Amino acid sequence: MPSALVVYVMPKYIQFMKSAVLAKDYPVHKMAEVAIAGRSNAGKSSFINALTRDKVAKVSSTPGKTRLLNFFNMADSYVLVDMPGYGFASRSHSEVLEWHEMIEAYLMTRENLVGLILVMDIRREWTADEELLKKFSDERGFPLAIVLTKADKMSRNQMMSAAMKMKKVSGLSAVFPVSSLKKTGQDEIERYVFENWVKQ
Repeated sequence: MPSALVVYVMPKYIQFMKSAVLAKDYPVHKMAEVAIAGRSNAGKSSFINALTRDKVAKVSSTPGKTRLLNFFNMADSYVLVDMPGYGFASRSHSEVLEWHEMIEAYLMTRENLVGLILVMDIRREWTADEELLKKFSDERGFPLAIVLTKADKMSRNQMMSAAMKMKKVSGLSAVFPVSSLKKTGQDEIERYVFENWVKQ
């Protein structure tokens, strides 16, 4: 008997579940989890706001939660996990170590995790920080997609060239230029995540 067709439907509500650092504090549920990582100035909050209709980043940016894993129920479809931003020019060595340990523990052990979205400013180069996250993806075997924010800062030709360059440098084919200002690209990445990661 053929399987039922699963059609993507934009989430109608988003609910904050909890914040956590340690695995023992992760929420217990049976849904797939999609994590989002990015530099603190990469436009991650704006991108998440666009996905969640301006709900998630309000919680994730509140004092005390910016350095935690924040879990959000996306209309019982999947769970979005907002990870703390990286790029540590102003942070101590111990803080960097704590971030690394928290992120590695989550990415390498969380059974619900089905994929990671890496948010990057389209004008930035691929660095050792991004390579580290890709290493976790390769070792654990979960897919990685790149979202290139602030695409409105470039012409269409420049944007396409930057996306092609990122595909070559990263070795990844799932690269999505987006603009929160022009509200372009978000639907494509969310549909891609649902079709290829969540409903599998």
